[in-house]
Amino acid sequence: MPPVKGDGMRGLAVFISDIRNCKSREAEMKRINKELANIRSKFKGDKTLDGYQKKKYVCKLLFIFLLGHDIDFGQMEAVNLLSSNKYTEKQIGYLFISVLISEESDLIKLIMQAIKNDLNSRNPVYICLALQCISNIGSKEMAEYLGSDIPRLLVSGDTIDSVKQSAALCLLRLYRTNPEVLPSGEWTSRIIHLLNDQHLGVVTAANSLIDALVKKSPEEYKACVPLAVSRLSRIVSSTYTDLQDYTYYFVPAPWLCVKLLRLLQNYPPPDDPSVRSRLNECLETILNKAQEPPKSKKVQHSNAKNAVLFEAISLIIHLDIEPNLLVRGCNQLGQFLSHRETNLRYLALESMCLLATSEFSHDAVKKHQETVVNALKNERDVSVRQRAVDLLYAVCDRSNAEEIVAEMLNYLETADYSIREEMVLKVAILAEKYAVDYTWYVDVILNLIRIAGDYVSEEVWYRVIQIVVNREDVQGYAAKTVFEALQAPACHENMVKVGGYILGEFGNLIAGDPRSSPIVQFQLLHSKYHLCSPGTRSLLLSTYVKYINLFPEIKSQLQETLYSDTNLRSSDVEIQQRAVEYLKLSSVASPDVLATVLEEMPHFPERESSILAKLKKKKPNLEEAATVRESRHGTMPPMQIQTPVGGAVSDDLLNLGSSPTSPQAPAMTNGSAPDSLLDIFGSHASTMANMVSNGVVPGTFATADNFDKLVTKNSGVLFENDLIQLGIRCEYHGSQGRITLFYGNKTSTALQAFLPELPNHAALAGSIL
Repeated sequence: MPPVKGDGMRGLAVFISDIRNCKSREAEMKRINKELANIRSKFKGDKTLDGYQKKKYVCKLLFIFLLGHDIDFGQMEAVNLLSSNKYTEKQIGYLFISVLISEESDLIKLIMQAIKNDLNSRNPVYICLALQCISNIGSKEMAEYLGSDIPRLLVSGDTIDSVKQSAALCLLRLYRTNPEVLPSGEWTSRIIHLLNDQHLGVVTAANSLIDALVKKSPEEYKACVPLAVSRLSRIVSSTYTDLQDYTYYFVPAPWLCVKLLRLLQNYPPPDDPSVRSRLNECLETILNKAQEPPKSKKVQHSNAKNAVLFEAISLIIHLDIEPNLLVRGCNQLGQFLSHRETNLRYLALESMCLLATSEFSHDAVKKHQETVVNALKNERDVSVRQRAVDLLYAVCDRSNAEEIVAEMLNYLETADYSIREEMVLKVAILAEKYAVDYTWYVDVILNLIRIAGDYVSEEVWYRVIQIVVNREDVQGYAAKTVFEALQAPACHENMVKVGGYILGEFGNLIAGDPRSSPIVQFQLLHSKYHLCSPGTRSLLLSTYVKYINLFPEIKSQLQETLYSDTNLRSSDVEIQQRAVEYLKLSSVASPDVLATVLEEMPHFPERESSILAKLKKKKPNLEEAATVRESRHGTMPPMQIQTPVGGAVSDDLLNLGSSPTSPQAPAMTNGSAPDSLLDIFGSHASTMANMVSNGVVPGTFATADNFDKLVTKNSGVLFENDLIQLGIRCEYHGSQGRITLFYGNKTSTALQAFLPELPNHAALAGSIL
């Protein structure tokens, strides 16, 4: 093996060659122990070691450490190297300290003093070494001791560009450790103006620092927006020959472009028309350049170009104000859906999920529905199929709900096990949310149980029972359909649960047909009894006792079943107790008492869908974005259990997902408000009472429960009467907020001379823009 060169350190080169030439682990350990003993003796006995020898021995210790061995000496010699005036010796000292010294070391104060001396020196190389060491250790103690020196280096006009770059990244490292390292307002303006620096390396490093600062104090650093837009405009309008030092495969400064686009996503659309116009021009230019023929066939060129494009589309989605840009972005993403590169297909689907939540681009995304369905069927990568499912869910509305649900049900039969549970939840939500005819909803859920019964959670079959109980117009159909489903030879246990509950409540509605007579219903359910778990058997026993009330003619057969040893002497306590109690109830109680005890279940109270709540836990961002889009469209029906009278359903015209006031809830009238409202706003609801005091038909204000929801939710119903429904939606970006009021017309005719007024509240006058 040829000898290794050690930058002039012959002893280091020989030692590395000896280690490489060792034939066994034992030989290597023997050579390392010999060298450690030699170094230890040199450090302890020889007080005349010069800088070169210290550097050589410290390098050997560092090499031994990198081989995986513990080093418990030599730290002081490394610290002594920091005071050397030779670059190579100082570099090795900083390297050893960065790798082996922790922030809890006793030597940290000596190290910080040496670092401070180098920061105050006029040698930029020494300053950069010190900054890199600070970044590697990054302790809170360092942040407090050196925090004032680094910002000074960063904004000083005498500091060279390479030092500014290192200072910006070092300050970012310390800021993440201790945010107090940058006092509010002291350096703000000068740090922001680094975005105008002539050196793009400084701008890139400063952008990373400003992005972290903006996330904590967006209002303080909002002046960075016009500077970021100006810098972005100069980059995207340049050619690859203008920025040769920062051009990557014919793409000018792609990393800086991506960082600037991400920085702008921390703020709402610029208020200044000129800045907004210039930003839109930048985004249009990026979209136009993405359509140009590639200047290189190498993958690095397309990667850089697409990275800027995807980040620009993310900013367009975030701003959500330019329909033209949103539609163009959607169309360009649509071209990637059939791309041969898997990563591009994945990213395109992911971005289109967000585009589908915008009112401006939702229809444009729907045009790619067929392509997405094909991706769901033919895509080999499971993660891409997952994104295709997400996009179909996001793009679904009343016009295409039945088609999308049918496609998802077809795919569910062969879907990967990892995504089946989430698909089941989404199909159940879509079926309920967009059900015009609830018989279709019942069919979908029963098919769902048939196809993927193992992945149907309790929330799903609970939900279908709740809806059937609350809707009289669908009860007979549900009983008939579930009876037919139970006749299949192989029937999932969840189907037995649904069938047992529904037939126990509404089996009388189909009992007139000889094919579904009471005895036939009982025999069908009981044929599944011994194949079910104890929980399902307990439910079926409740169904049997309900049958005793509904069908007295088969009372003897039912009592005989309850009396059987498998029930009365069951090892399961719940089954045994139910069998005993139900048998006694059927034997002792009179028909009137039996009818009273076993009457139909009352309507379930209104509440948020538990299925939707479960999906929100899995995909919170997607669900929140979909809610915003649907509230804007006015197409989002309430995901709540309705309590209709005579089969009628009250519509949530504002589609905010908050239930209207129930008849039993106390109404807020004559200026009275619940305590929760007083706690939040500090005043009575007299302002809202005045809204309906002059010629408007009196209505019902939101209940105390709905006002409580506004503490944690951004939308809700404030007022409702026979003519109109008033809702609220809030958006917040840092310290700024926007409150939008929605008015829904509940009549079949257009409202005439409709003029909303918002009274001025003296206490809030100074806070409202």
